[in-house]
Amino acid sequence: MNIEQKFDTLKNLLREMGSAVVAFSGGVDSTFLLRVACDVLGPDKVVALTATSPTYPQFEFEEACRLAAAFGVRQVVEESNELEIPGFAQNDRRRCYHCKSELFSICRDKARELGCKEILDGSNADDLQDFRPGRDAAKELQVRSPLLEAGLSKDEIRQLSRRLGLPTAEKQAFACLSSRFPYGTEITAERLTQVDRCETFLRHQGFRNYRVRYHGETARIEVAPPEIPRMLDAALREAIVAEFKAAGFTYVSLDLQGYRTGSMNEVTP
Repeated sequence: MNIEQKFDTLKNLLREMGSAVVAFSGGVDSTFLLRVACDVLGPDKVVALTATSPTYPQFEFEEACRLAAAFGVRQVVEESNELEIPGFAQNDRRRCYHCKSELFSICRDKARELGCKEILDGSNADDLQDFRPGRDAAKELQVRSPLLEAGLSKDEIRQLSRRLGLPTAEKQAFACLSSRFPYGTEITAERLTQVDRCETFLRHQGFRNYRVRYHGETARIEVAPPEIPRMLDAALREAIVAEFKAAGFTYVSLDLQGYRTGSMNEVTP
């Protein structure tokens, strides 16, 4: 199918659902899904559920709230602390499963309470190309992924987001802060804060695609290949090193391969 056929398929899928709770983070995929669901079903038939947690940066939460308000959809905010979920903080390869199981359980309870027929998440066709244990949680809790069902890729979602005038069309792909830690490295509130502080600094310096990967005393910075030359500017480099050391890192390194999703899946413990 071409992109137009996929878009029509998505709208038909949503139309058949009647009403839904959308797991809404404010990222590229969930924002697009929420907007189309509102357009097709009407905002009164859709609920945006956003879960706050230590792994979810405050600026992302604030942006999600602005978007939900702009769409005129009801937003439900639930507190969720993944660090309290058995197995999550230990950070094994099923970490994402534990997290999504918690989130989708919250969505399921809210859907029952509000009388919504379906629970939706923003997984897309590209997610099938990476290790995504959270998909198992979605299947177990009968969460549907209409973007994936329609065969839409991330690039196609960005194209359609531009057509709809969504501010997230060019936004970098977001993953919760726990994805910055190698499997087997314990995730703590202090370490999450450390990584969040460093990524916030990079964002304020104007970087568009970035990650700060935690490796004990070392921070490994990933930025998009076209942005790597900026990292070699003497003044900026010194400022980054100073900020990262103030955050608690001893060493600061630049990954010459550049930013890519799922880099922590490249090494299996």
